[in-house]
Amino acid sequence: MTINGGISFWYATDTAGGAAPRAPLTGDATADVVIVGGGYTGLWTAYYLKTSAPDLRVTVLEQKSCGYGASGRNGGWLYNGIAGRDRYARMHGRPAAQRLQQAMNATVTEVIDVAAKEGIDADVHRGGVLEVARTPAQLGRLKAFHEAELAFGETDRELHDATATRARVDVADAVGSTWTPHGARIHPLKLVKGLAAACERLGVVIHESTPVTEIAPRRAVTPYGTVRAPFVLRCTEGFTAGLKGQKRDWLPMNSSMIVTAPLPDATWDRIGWSGAEALGDMAHAYMYAQRTADQRIAIGGRGVPYRFGSRTDTDGTTQPGTVAALGRLLTAFFPVLAGVEITHAWSGVLGVPRDWCATVTLDRATGLGWAGGYVGSGVATSNLAGRTLRDLVLEDTTELTGLPWVNHRVRRWEPEPFRWLGVQALYAAYREADRHEAATHTPTTAPLARLADRISGRH
Repeated sequence: MTINGGISFWYATDTAGGAAPRAPLTGDATADVVIVGGGYTGLWTAYYLKTSAPDLRVTVLEQKSCGYGASGRNGGWLYNGIAGRDRYARMHGRPAAQRLQQAMNATVTEVIDVAAKEGIDADVHRGGVLEVARTPAQLGRLKAFHEAELAFGETDRELHDATATRARVDVADAVGSTWTPHGARIHPLKLVKGLAAACERLGVVIHESTPVTEIAPRRAVTPYGTVRAPFVLRCTEGFTAGLKGQKRDWLPMNSSMIVTAPLPDATWDRIGWSGAEALGDMAHAYMYAQRTADQRIAIGGRGVPYRFGSRTDTDGTTQPGTVAALGRLLTAFFPVLAGVEITHAWSGVLGVPRDWCATVTLDRATGLGWAGGYVGSGVATSNLAGRTLRDLVLEDTTELTGLPWVNHRVRRWEPEPFRWLGVQALYAAYREADRHEAATHTPTTAPLARLADRISGRH
């Protein structure tokens, strides 16, 4: 029987689970920096602040437990993608966007190196990222994407034809792929829990079970007390809408996953995937997958993309229809897995700004800062954000503070019911475009998808 929810499969397989929860806040307090959110962004920021300025008093406030949100539910892709790069190229020039991309390339190595330094065993395997095309239209987009990445300086990227692709991973109907070495498979919860422990060793104070209800200049308000600090950093990603006055800042986009039972060697012999690359595709309603350290396949996609009123799920519970759809997607990619046991299903939310651009910001006049809007690319981007917030707080002018995503502002999402109607229509259009491209074998992207891209502001 499939376990639905329970936060995520990663929680179910965390061998270090069962540790006592961290104590909640018990009254008013002060700090030099208070960070709201105990996921990747908040913990990386705390980590780098304390390694750079050990005397700084840093407090992290987490509403549930560290890694409860996207940091403990994602697909385990540590890779060099960043949301909004092409828009930043148009706004600030290609050289600025190239610097941003180079910083992201280096970030993959940075995360792996810090994990090793801090003794964090997060099942890291640096197999890169393989993105496949399964229709002629997808192949056209894949080749354009490959050329664009080369133009941004990623000269170590490889383009493969159908034969080479299926020799690497035997994806049904694959007609081509592009591979980058700038990626790794990880166990996301092991990374976030190890990072939290590293922060505490440095002297960071972490309060769990402490929901922040309001962020204001130089204070974070909770039901148990107010923490006052010169700097208050919002690192809440997909849960931002739950804060007072911020329901329309970032849209909590829903993503869902399933994972198989461990697969026997004979099945892996047929599938291949010996490099354990992170695996994605070029569909409009795209998928993402990994070969886990314990020999399963974890695969994800959109399902129900958005809940009315910016609501989030309850402990990862996923609609049965979404679980079934992901099962069909799994066997479409790997027909040999027909009838395989699906052991876990879960969901989580990621933060989407109105212009689909990740940002990192600090207003020194108010002491308020934030980072996020990663649109699903947060495992690595959160590390770059944490280092950048550190430099902004410490008033260090560095290469990071000069990157084009720093202090970028964007308008808010539309009020309900318009944003719910818009997101539902957007993903209905993408799914229909995918069906059309698969049925007709057209070599060009479906016009419906191009229209959806323009209306949504993604491109």
